[in-house]
Amino acid sequence: MNQPRYTIHGINGPVVKVTGDRGLAMMDMVHVGEEGLIGEVVSVDRDAATVQVYEDTAGLKPGQPVVSQGAPMAITLGPGLLTNIFDGIARPLKVVQDLSGPFIRRGLNLPSLDESRQWEVTLHVKVGDRVSPGTLYASCPETPLIVHRCLVPAGLSGSVTAVAQPGPHTVTEPLVELTDDHGRTHTLKLAQRWPIRTARPMAERLPIDRPLVTGQRIIDTLFPIGKGGAAAIPGPFGAGKTMTQHQLAKWSDADIIVYLGCGERGNEMTQALEEFSELLDPKSQQPLMNRTILIANTSNMPVAAREASVYTGMTIAEYYRDMGYHVALMADSTSRWAEALREISGRLEEMPAEEGFPAYLASRLAEFYERAGYVRTLEGKEGSVTVIGAVSPQGGDFSEPVTQNTKRYVRTFWGLDRALAYARHFPSINWLTSYSEYADDLRPWYDEHVGPEFVPARHQLSHLLLKESELMEIVKLIGADVLPEDQKLIIETAKLIRVGFLQQNAYHAIDTYVPLDKQLKMMQLILKLYAGAKDIVSRAIPLSQLKATGIFESLAKMKYEVPNDQQEKFAAYDQAIDAALRQVNEANR
Repeated sequence: MNQPRYTIHGINGPVVKVTGDRGLAMMDMVHVGEEGLIGEVVSVDRDAATVQVYEDTAGLKPGQPVVSQGAPMAITLGPGLLTNIFDGIARPLKVVQDLSGPFIRRGLNLPSLDESRQWEVTLHVKVGDRVSPGTLYASCPETPLIVHRCLVPAGLSGSVTAVAQPGPHTVTEPLVELTDDHGRTHTLKLAQRWPIRTARPMAERLPIDRPLVTGQRIIDTLFPIGKGGAAAIPGPFGAGKTMTQHQLAKWSDADIIVYLGCGERGNEMTQALEEFSELLDPKSQQPLMNRTILIANTSNMPVAAREASVYTGMTIAEYYRDMGYHVALMADSTSRWAEALREISGRLEEMPAEEGFPAYLASRLAEFYERAGYVRTLEGKEGSVTVIGAVSPQGGDFSEPVTQNTKRYVRTFWGLDRALAYARHFPSINWLTSYSEYADDLRPWYDEHVGPEFVPARHQLSHLLLKESELMEIVKLIGADVLPEDQKLIIETAKLIRVGFLQQNAYHAIDTYVPLDKQLKMMQLILKLYAGAKDIVSRAIPLSQLKATGIFESLAKMKYEVPNDQQEKFAAYDQAIDAALRQVNEANR
């Protein structure tokens, strides 16, 4: 069969116009020019087509060939993805460095997986077995933490006619041969191909009823995200988006982390690669990279590939979800992805919408975030993909199109505040502009696994912070000295909540990660002090007497002084509160 012949007709940055025989289809993957640059067809008009090239197009000229690969843009999925770092179109950067040095050579089309590495494979089917989509046919230990499960792909069922011997196999060797109901023979291997823009199928989408526990107090307590949910972290430059995402990647209770650097600075990805290699997973004490995949399409890499990188990351996340794992996808940042869409749209001469972004910006964001979810897989297991996308609005303007459209598709919004970041208050999540729509859905889980006191305590903390915000407007006008004692108490308690509870030190061995039961105990101690102090000021005793005992400062330090596995030490703080209240009461008898 003759391949359609196309040649370059015009070049406009990463957008290439081609003409030739009819035969190219929308979203077909093509190789462009003499070097075989990777591209994707984005429009077709009779004998002409437009190709989005994922590499630098310098040096291309009219008349050079364009060769169709006859299939959509797809990546190879299989064992070997974990612990690795890829570019936006899933080329392994460690191999790229060995072949071309610190810069990616153009036209370097490499497989995602190491095709020479052998994996110790266990076969789970035998000749004569009937298999259907989701049937486990092989498995191998991918890392000390993760067992790679190979499942029959969607749309394929039949009877097993041949099975390889268990033992070492590469990703390209046939493992299982089956014959479908139409008599066609299919070969199953360790690896499979999947188009990145197509969501992987599942049996059923399940309700989100449990949180992604992160160990970050302001997130777990005030603004939780459900496992399988979607969250946005918008904030200006320097507000701590990357720092927050690094913390979530390190400590969240997901089985697998996919960290996607989309248009961000290369040093941030380098920091992630170095830190994750050195850090130990808190559950298994294995290196964190053993459950991490990094995708780096940084700001100095081709813009067009930045647009593809988010789909590459999501496809990998869905692949592990289908094995029954819980995956957290960190996208940093979706604003750079949207800017890539804007640049490509401009090159295609499409009619721009608000601020020059394409009119389909909202639908592209929806396609991405709606691939998150808590699902029942084809195999019958439960798995999830939780998406946490950073947004980088210029100047911290949350009214710009990317932030506003993102808010339509996420149910958790962690708005970062420049003033908090400059005051060294991290995470710099503003408790007045942030929200979580998962909180009510997750209440039964908190009641069962943490305690029925957790949600009421969270509500009390939120109420005190809101009252403080209202009182600070008055304080700015007339000063704090003229406030009545009960309002001074609200301001003092809210300060304790902000400094002693919401502020968290990512570099402190104890404070970097806090389990939920410790978070509850900290809230209970703060609220116990508030209740006791409220009783004191109601009897016309000045709050200053209680402050003079130093109990407020003492509670602010408990986050550093109580190890996560020694919560009985909270008893000393409980006794200190009783002693301070007793001292004030006795002095005013």
